[in-house]
Amino acid sequence: MPNEAANQEQDFLIDLLRATYQNQEVYPILQHNLSKLNDDLALKLRKWVSDRFAKEPAIAINLARVIIKLSTIIQEFEQGNITSNLEIAIAGYETVLQVCTREAFPKECDIVQQALVTAYQQRQYILSRTIGELREQTVQTQSQINTLTEQLQEELQQAKLQVNDLTTTITELKQETSSSKSAPEITSLIAELKELKQRQIRVEQFTSTAHTSPNIGQFNTAIFYNIENLTMGRSNPNLNFSLKQIQTNLENTNLVNKIAIQYAYADWSDSRLRLLKNEIQELGIEAIQIFDYSHKRNAADMQLAIDVMELAQSRPTLQVFVIVSGDGAFAALAKKLHEYGKTVIGCAYEGQINRILKSVCDRFIPIPAPQVKIEDIPTNEVISESSLNDDILVVIPIFYKAA
Repeated sequence: MPNEAANQEQDFLIDLLRATYQNQEVYPILQHNLSKLNDDLALKLRKWVSDRFAKEPAIAINLARVIIKLSTIIQEFEQGNITSNLEIAIAGYETVLQVCTREAFPKECDIVQQALVTAYQQRQYILSRTIGELREQTVQTQSQINTLTEQLQEELQQAKLQVNDLTTTITELKQETSSSKSAPEITSLIAELKELKQRQIRVEQFTSTAHTSPNIGQFNTAIFYNIENLTMGRSNPNLNFSLKQIQTNLENTNLVNKIAIQYAYADWSDSRLRLLKNEIQELGIEAIQIFDYSHKRNAADMQLAIDVMELAQSRPTLQVFVIVSGDGAFAALAKKLHEYGKTVIGCAYEGQINRILKSVCDRFIPIPAPQVKIEDIPTNEVISESSLNDDILVVIPIFYKAA
């Protein structure tokens, strides 16, 4: 069944490409397949197009023009999940940059870069709006919790007063031994007293739970690895570092309970990173693909910052954010995380971390210089748009080939 679903997704993608090439109406196809416009289609588009570029370089630029046109259509499509539509469009734009270089095809490159900027801005707007909505929901929820806690405390106080009154009454009745009606009255009052005490215990337990810190023993940490920074660029990447040792040093700090999320940002299509790919799989780190980050040096930084802010709002249990990079651009991100009450740990080569970033981190964990063998490292406290008008000339059979 999974293979059948994957084949259906690929057939849908090829139908969209064929319709775009033939200048047919694409919107009706999209409207009848809203459920297929998701992040899986974005991944499928990246893989299918990259494979096709590699297998048939002669038709790459013509196919790229079709992808650009289709991405523009999906970017402007206002039905279904708008966020997923943007991710599909961005996947298309970023993938065609593999062939639409500024040196070879400056016109197409400029169009794609403009479209990407617009798509990034739209995604940022949606993210900001979502963050605002989550913040408002959090405030409302906290207000409801505070109101309920106050009501419970009042109820607890009343229960205590009633217990005291009943205890006094029972004591008085026990002293009236001459009255024949005292025994049943005492029995009834004792039963009422027991019920009140049980109610008091339940209220105290609930109130105590409401004030218990939610972070104890939970998965409270997210780690973000900027691989370009660790490898010191792409021209001659340094691979003499250990992600396992970085992870171990972080786990040894008293700030990290359990690691919930780990993202590593890089152009993983680079065969020289094969050894790192094996290590991140062993460590449970999710590889985030950033295409041609050597030409767009801020692409990984932008994606990392977006992911951090999204998780800071959507995952309240995440209290510790680890940025494995010495890039000074992340100082502003660290300050923003502090505004949300989060703890920030910096991790980078000792001599290559920006001093401002290091100063705003709550803790800094150094990574040894590349030529030094990585050993246990102590943690040190830090004080704190547009469619193409060109004719699309593409070989039709490419849309009928099996992937």
